[in-house]
Amino acid sequence: MITPAFELTQDPDFLTIIIKVPYARASEFDLYFEGEDFKFYAKPYFLRLTLPGRIVEDGREKAFYNTDKGIRTFTIRLPKEIPGQYFEGLDMLTSLLAPKKSRSGKPLVEEIAASAELSEEEEEEFDWEIEQIPYNESAENALPLQYRYGFGNLRSGVFQRLQDELSDVIDIKDPDQTPVDERRRKRLAAEADKFDPDHYLADFFEDEAIQHVLKYKPWWVDAHKKMTDFKGESHQEHDTHTFVVFSEEEKEQLRKFTNKSYLLDKRSRHHVYLGLIDILLAYCYEICVNEGDKNVESAWNVRKLSATLCWLESFTSIHDVLVSFGRRVLCYPLHRHFGLVTCAFNDTVMILQLGKAAVLKCLLDIHKIFRENDPAYILNDLFITDYCIWIQKTKSKKLAALSESLQQSTLTKSHLGFELEELEAAAVLVQEEERALEAAGTVSRQQLPSSESEPSESEESSSTSSSETEGSDSDERESSTSEDGKINPLQEFFQEERTAPLIACDGLRQGTTASAFEVSGEKPKVSLQSTSVPGKLIEELGKKMHTAVRLSEQPEGLASASGVSQEPEENRASEPDGFPKDTAGKGNFLEVSSKTNPLLLFCSTNEDED
Repeated sequence: MITPAFELTQDPDFLTIIIKVPYARASEFDLYFEGEDFKFYAKPYFLRLTLPGRIVEDGREKAFYNTDKGIRTFTIRLPKEIPGQYFEGLDMLTSLLAPKKSRSGKPLVEEIAASAELSEEEEEEFDWEIEQIPYNESAENALPLQYRYGFGNLRSGVFQRLQDELSDVIDIKDPDQTPVDERRRKRLAAEADKFDPDHYLADFFEDEAIQHVLKYKPWWVDAHKKMTDFKGESHQEHDTHTFVVFSEEEKEQLRKFTNKSYLLDKRSRHHVYLGLIDILLAYCYEICVNEGDKNVESAWNVRKLSATLCWLESFTSIHDVLVSFGRRVLCYPLHRHFGLVTCAFNDTVMILQLGKAAVLKCLLDIHKIFRENDPAYILNDLFITDYCIWIQKTKSKKLAALSESLQQSTLTKSHLGFELEELEAAAVLVQEEERALEAAGTVSRQQLPSSESEPSESEESSSTSSSETEGSDSDERESSTSEDGKINPLQEFFQEERTAPLIACDGLRQGTTASAFEVSGEKPKVSLQSTSVPGKLIEELGKKMHTAVRLSEQPEGLASASGVSQEPEENRASEPDGFPKDTAGKGNFLEVSSKTNPLLLFCSTNEDED
C-alpha cells in the first residue's frame, strides 16, 4: 500500500482533509471515520490518521472528487463533534500517521499511558536547569565501556562502524570511549587553541560585510511580526501554524518519516531541549551570513558551530549553550563577530515563539542540508530525523516556556573567556596612537617653508657637482632627496661630513675599499677594488695613474680640471707615518675624491721615475 499525499485544514465547524490519488479510480474507494480515527482506502492508496480532535457523523459530512489541472484529489469535509473547537497540530503530518502495531502477541516493551505521561510533563514546571549529581567513583566505574550520544543519548557504538567518515563529521575522537565531561574539556581546549585575536580584531574594525549581512531578514521575521500584530488586534492567543507555510517538498519529507514514540526521562528531555537551542542557533547563523542561500559550506557551518553536533555535547543549562555557541562563532567560521552571535540569539527566540511549526520548518531545512552533503547525512540519523519526529508531538506551551527562558538569558563578551573587551581596548589605544603620529607628521610637513619649492644653495651645489662628476654624485643627490622631490634640509650637513676626510694611521681614509675619478683631456675612468694591504694598494694605484695621464706641475689647474686636489707644501711634512716626506720637491700629495672614500696619495712628477 502507498501512503498518499495529504493535508488538513479547518474552520470553526468542519475539518477538511485533501488526499491526492493520481492513480486511483473514483468509483473504488472506502472511507471510515469515528471519533479521532480516520481511514481512507482507494487502491493502491491507504491512509490512516489519528486526529487531534473528535469528529462525528451527523449527515453534514461531504466528499468531493476533483480532477482539476490533471491532479486527482479527494476532498472530505467532516463535522467537528464540538463546534468551535480548535484542532492543534494539523500540519504535523508525521504525528498524525498512526503508529505501526507490533506483530507479536505481546510487545517486549509496552508504552503505558503515554498521553497521561505527556500531560504530567506538560503540567510540571520546567526550570531548564539539569539536576547536578555528585561524583561517585563506584558509579563511574560501573558505566559501560560505550558511552551514549545522539538524540536523547539513545545511540552508542555508531562510530565504531564509521571510522572512515568520523573525522569529516565530528571533532571528537573515539566518542564511544569518551565520557561527556572529557568531551567538554577537549572541546574547550580546542576552542582556546583555535581562537585568533588578529582575525577577531579584523572583523571587529572592518565590519562592512558583516553589517551588510546583519540587515538580512529571514522568513521568520515577517511571520513573527504577523503573529504579533494578530495577537495585538484580537487580544487572544492563536495557534501559530497559520503564519508558517510548508512547501510541497517539506510535506513530502514529513510523510516519509516513520512515526514513533520516544521514552525519555527528565534528564534526557533537558538534553533534548537544550540541544535543540544549540542546533537552531547554528542554523540561524548560517541563514544570516549567507542571506538565505545555501552553498557548499552550509553543512559545515551548521555542524561546526553546534557543539551538540560536532562534539556530541550534552548541555546542562541555557547559559552553557549560549557560551558554547558564542565561542565557536569567534573561533571557526569566516565571519567572527559578536554581532552575529546576538543576531542568531534573537532569531532563535523568534522561532521558538512562533511555535513548533516554525521549529519543524527549520529542522526540515537542516535535514535537507545534511541529506545533500556527504558524509553529514550521518547527523540526520543521529539527531535531525528524531528531532523532526519528536517536535511534532511536543506541546506548544513547552516551547513557549523555553523561548521565555532563553529570552531572559544574557550573554556578554566577558562570558566567552577570550578577554575580548581587553583586546578591543588595546587595539583602540594602538589606533589612537597611530592617528596621533599621522597628525604630527602632517603638521610638520605643513610647517615647512614655502621657499622649499625654489632651488636651494645645496641643490645648486649638488647640481654643479653632478655636472662635473656625472654619475657619481647623482646617486648622492637621490639619497638625500625626499619622496616628494624636494631636497632634505640636512643634505648640506651630510655633504660637509662626506667631504671631510677621515685619515687613518696608515694614510688611508677609514673604510676605503674603492675609488673612481676622471682626468681632464681624455677623461679615462679608472676604478679599483682591492683587499690587499694599504701599501700595495697605494703603489698599484700610483702606477695606474702614472701610465694613464701625465700630471702637470700646476696643481691648481689639475685639481680644477680633474677633481684631484693637491695638498699644500706645509701640510705634507706633517703627514702620518707610512708616506715619505717630500723634501726635494720631486712629488706631490694628491687627494683623490670618490663618492664615499677619498684617498690621499703620493705620486711622482719625475718622468724618468716609475
